[in-house]
Amino acid sequence: MTTHDTLAAKIRGPVLEPGDEGYDDERTGFQLAGPHRPDVVVGALDAADVRAAVEYAAGQGLPVAVQNTGHGLPRGMDGGLLVSTRRMTGLRVDPEARTARIEAGVRWSDVVPEAAAHGLAPLSGSAPGVGAVSYVLGGGIGLMSRAFGNAADHVRSLEVVTADARLRHVTPDGDPDLFWALLGGRANFGVVTSLEIGLVPVERLYGGGLYFDTELIPAVLETWRTWTTAVPDAMTSSIALMPVPDAPVFPEPLRGRRVAHVRIAYVGDAAEGERLIAPLRAVGPRLIDAVADMPYTESGTIHNEPPIPMAYRATNLTVDEIGADTTRTLLDLAGDRAIVEVRQLGGALAAAPPHPTAVGNRDAAYLIGVLTKLDGDPLHERAEKELGRASSGRLLNFLFGAAATPERVREAFDPSAYRRLRELKAAYDPSNLFRLNHNIPPAS
Repeated sequence: MTTHDTLAAKIRGPVLEPGDEGYDDERTGFQLAGPHRPDVVVGALDAADVRAAVEYAAGQGLPVAVQNTGHGLPRGMDGGLLVSTRRMTGLRVDPEARTARIEAGVRWSDVVPEAAAHGLAPLSGSAPGVGAVSYVLGGGIGLMSRAFGNAADHVRSLEVVTADARLRHVTPDGDPDLFWALLGGRANFGVVTSLEIGLVPVERLYGGGLYFDTELIPAVLETWRTWTTAVPDAMTSSIALMPVPDAPVFPEPLRGRRVAHVRIAYVGDAAEGERLIAPLRAVGPRLIDAVADMPYTESGTIHNEPPIPMAYRATNLTVDEIGADTTRTLLDLAGDRAIVEVRQLGGALAAAPPHPTAVGNRDAAYLIGVLTKLDGDPLHERAEKELGRASSGRLLNFLFGAAATPERVREAFDPSAYRRLRELKAAYDPSNLFRLNHNIPPAS
């Protein structure tokens, strides 16, 4: 028997090494730039498999990473043990309690229809194919965030395998320190195998996308910026300035153009929604106007993000306002190589949650993201330099790949919260077993 054969004897799911059939598929997620290259992959079927994998990794001195869909990959691992949770797909909605119990392999596309059958909705993100648990652990800025806050604010309990291979049931009353650290600290404190989260009584939205042609981009950006200063908290919106490839997979009116895409998600009456977005429509003709009353099950069409895995690099900054200098920089960055996105924050995102969490930068007004397909593209360095002057911090879920440096991870938290996270890391994971992530090193 090899060492990994010994591990395989304890695991119900597959255990894969380089060269094994299925290894490449298991290690590769949505982010194709810099995927994981672990020594061994454990395709966990349940929490018992996760416990056995963590116990084995600790005994062998192997660092541990965890992956479901691979959307928010901070950096690819070279060696170590990868826990793949994609087979852990248990999902149960309790309509009376308005909660969902979600296992670590569940995607929002699984939760949305299940909740909708009971007139409920999760606080899901813009892309339905994203893994629900990892999204929540990073905070969870979604389609209805200004109305209801971070998804993490609605978590009731979690099941997590910590570095000592214990499966712990974590609640805000029973283990407030670990509960606080898990919600905001992502994968630093263990492998979360499931969580229970509250749902909201939303069946329909007034939402969709407004697409404007190239010559209207400056006017659309300025109108949207001014408009966001007066809209109610029930309105969550964003704008993306982006080049659209001339390819059949994209709608014909957009192909080969640089466009401004305004995304609307209003939790309220459709007629009031029409009135609220009238200033945006008044900017000029739309290439596509798809804003209308819709069931929440169609909410993935608002951002209409491609579900196809791709290689990309992204960075983000939070800002308290968008002034003239920032607007000029955004327009300069939005060329043929980059997608520049601005999301309005505020509203319920800035409110204190029912139970404290480590999620940082709650007071930020906007989130700016810059995404390119090319690693090493100087646009990122330019964005960091020019936008960084006005930045108030980062959001962890939007730090991908090379952008997830230790310094930028630190900027995702208030200084006191970061110190506390490091102290708790020293208590729960002193050897930094869980370090192949948006890593928070243990306090020395």
